[in-house]
Amino acid sequence: MTRAHMLTLYGREYCDLCQQMRRELSALDRALTITWVDIDDDDEIEAKYDTLVPVLVGVDEEIICFYHLDPLALDAYLSKIR
Repeated sequence: MTRAHMLTLYGREYCDLCQQMRRELSALDRALTITWVDIDDDDEIEAKYDTLVPVLVGVDEEIICFYHLDPLALDAYLSKIR
């Protein structure tokens, strides 16, 4: 797995949209490593993404999509970094 295929999902444990995006990402048939970060555990991250969660970001914190999983945006991002 290359660094380029490592994504981060920022969200909150109690957020239904966040948990839905986690499930959708885990159901994808792709070779992705997705790190979950609860923004409530870090004041700086919470300040940055507070109203966007869930937010899926790639390398260098490039936002891929937020609120709902956007498969087209994810495909475009993955194509761009290959």
